[in-house]
Amino acid sequence: MFPILNAFTVLLGVAFVTYVTFILIPYLRYPKVVPGNPDDFEWHFFIPCRDEEAVIETTVTRARRDFPGAHVWVIDDDSEDATAEIVTRFAEVDPQVHLVQRRRPEARTGKGDALNAAYHQLLGWLPAEADPERVIVVVIDADGEMEPNALEVCSADDIFGDPEVGAAQIAVWMKNRDDAKPYPQRGRLANAFARYLLRMQDLEFRTTIAAMQSLRAKTGTVGLGGNGQFTRLSVLDAIGAQYGEPWHGALLEDYELGVHVVLAGYQVKHVYDTQVHQEALPSIRRLLTQRTRWAQGNIQCVKYIGEVVKSRHIDSAGVIETTYYLILPFLQMLGGLAFAILVGAQVNSWIHDPALFHAAVNSLFGIAGLMAMFSIAPFAIWGFVYKVRCEPQASWLTALGWGIGVWLYVYYMYICIARAFLRIVRGKNGWSKTRRNAEAHVYVGGSVAVEV
Repeated sequence: MFPILNAFTVLLGVAFVTYVTFILIPYLRYPKVVPGNPDDFEWHFFIPCRDEEAVIETTVTRARRDFPGAHVWVIDDDSEDATAEIVTRFAEVDPQVHLVQRRRPEARTGKGDALNAAYHQLLGWLPAEADPERVIVVVIDADGEMEPNALEVCSADDIFGDPEVGAAQIAVWMKNRDDAKPYPQRGRLANAFARYLLRMQDLEFRTTIAAMQSLRAKTGTVGLGGNGQFTRLSVLDAIGAQYGEPWHGALLEDYELGVHVVLAGYQVKHVYDTQVHQEALPSIRRLLTQRTRWAQGNIQCVKYIGEVVKSRHIDSAGVIETTYYLILPFLQMLGGLAFAILVGAQVNSWIHDPALFHAAVNSLFGIAGLMAMFSIAPFAIWGFVYKVRCEPQASWLTALGWGIGVWLYVYYMYICIARAFLRIVRGKNGWSKTRRNAEAHVYVGGSVAVEV
């Protein structure tokens, strides 16, 4: 049994190093986009909200300032705060701001349902002569800040200027990555750890996730995200006609939509030349909650592997990339279990035969070398990539620190994957909103208690 487990863990290590190489090369060779004319299209922003009074006024104000030609549809998913009142004030004086009001029991059933509600309200509002090929639906978070050039970039000839492109995902940056003191009321150690989490999330989105998307651009399987997601209305109509609704019930409804776009025969583009900014989470508790939801959504999308394999719109490379991504949580879970069993067996052998322990100490350098090659280096390299591509003013020593930080940071996913599988076994499929940083301070008896 142990030789098989050893072979399995080595195979996983080699596969992962190979995958890192495959995503790094196209990321470093990403071609620039020539911006187009946004007046060639009609833009509609969908902003799902549940208790977002802390951020929604700023978001709507910025959207109307930076994109005066766009319509803003704020989806109030039965908020218990002043979200609806704030949006109503905008809508009363600005005909391009719309409130999509949802109430329980229909409300709070998932982000996909909220987006579907806005989709149907948009269809009812559009004039009969509207061309769905030219109508672009843009999904952004309640705290999302898109770069003012986003519509010009996405209007490029090789993005929405190409009728075969059905959707696009722009890059995501963390707007609070340089926050020196995320928790003003807490001590140095807590703030240092919070700064580490903020930086790692920015690095993750701007390098590793962007690199994955660069590979997917080659295989025709670019994934959509929940923030900065662009889709033609005609494509949403086609998906709705085939599957009942454009968005569906997976907790990773954004990636699920991307799969449906490709299955419908359209291309999805990854756009690195513009970006949307969102909040990184300084709280490990909130980060684990968010990523557990993402992991569970990933597992839920495994059901599409059969359709992907059979689709005439997806070639062999696309099938391999999609299948690998969707089964990755299973491989990580099995790999973690295999590693734990092997470590336990090794420690047990050392206890019963100390000579084996001394032999292991003598081969320590060889073991360390293998660990550096297969465990540390594939993650640490992203610290240097991040410096070169994103933060050129940083020192090489800082880049090394970021790289080691990435290696430590990624272990959170094993916790999230285990929690995701446990939720599935227990039949828990509910969607939990991630609290905004502005909501993280609660006042108790005149003193401030900060969420961990």
